[in-house]
Amino acid sequence: MELLNLFEKRKYKIGIALSGGGVKGLCHAGVLKALEELGIKPDIISGVSAGALVGALYSDGYSPDEIAVCFEEINFRNMTKIRMPDGGFFKTDIFQKFLSNKLRARTFEELSIPLRVVATDLDNGRSVTFKSGRLIDPIVASCSFPVLFCPKIIDGIHYVDGGVLKNFPVSTIRNDCDKIIGINASPLVADDYKQSILNVALRSYNFMFKANILHDKSLCDLLIEPVDMANYETFDVDKGREIFDLGYRSAKQLLAVKLDGKIV
Repeated sequence: MELLNLFEKRKYKIGIALSGGGVKGLCHAGVLKALEELGIKPDIISGVSAGALVGALYSDGYSPDEIAVCFEEINFRNMTKIRMPDGGFFKTDIFQKFLSNKLRARTFEELSIPLRVVATDLDNGRSVTFKSGRLIDPIVASCSFPVLFCPKIIDGIHYVDGGVLKNFPVSTIRNDCDKIIGINASPLVADDYKQSILNVALRSYNFMFKANILHDKSLCDLLIEPVDMANYETFDVDKGREIFDLGYRSAKQLLAVKLDGKIV
C-alpha cells in the first residue's frame, strides 16, 4: 500500500492540522492570520478540541480576527451548566447553542473548506474522525474534556475530547496532502504548577494529551509550535487576545526564516 501511495496523486495541495489546547487554541487563529498575509490558505483542515472549533469557524468563512472575537465571547462559567456527577460535572448544552448561533453551516458538506474533526469513542476506546454529515455534534464531542464535561452522545455512542488519543491530528490528512502545516498549541513543557486537586488533575491530563502528539509532529512539513504557550493555562480565557497575538508573532518569525518558498 505504501508503494502504491508513492504514485498516487494527492487530493489536496496544502493541509493544516490544528491541535487541542483549550483557550490556547486561539493561537491557531493568529497563525492562520500570518499565513493569510503570505497568501497561504489551506485546502483542507484537520482539528481536535479547540483546534476543531477554530477549524470549523475558519472553514465556515470567519476571518482569524473574527475568530478571536468569537473566543472572547466564550466564558467557562457562562458556557457550562453544573450538574450532579454523571459522566461529567458540566453539561455542554449552552456551548452547543453558542455553536448553533455562530456556525452558518449545519453539515460538513456546507463548509467552504473541507474539515475533519477528531473525537474519542469512549465506549470502544478508539479515535474517530468525522468528515461528513452533521457538524455541530462532532465539534462538541471533540471539545468535551473528560470528567469536567459530560460525554457527547452521537448515534448511541459516547464521545469525549479527541485529544485523549490524538491531540495533534496530522495523520488524519497526511496521505491526502502534498504539504502539511501543523500548528501545535500544546508544547510539552514541565513548567511550575500549584499543588491543588484541580491543577494536579489538569496537569496529569495535559501530559497524557501531549505525549500522543510526538508521532504526528514528525509528519509535518512545517511545524509551528509557539513554546511560550506553556505560560498559559488551558482555561485562561481572559488571556485570549494575548494568545492570538503570540500565535501571530511566532508564525511571522518562523515563516520569515523557514518558509523559503517550500510550502506555496
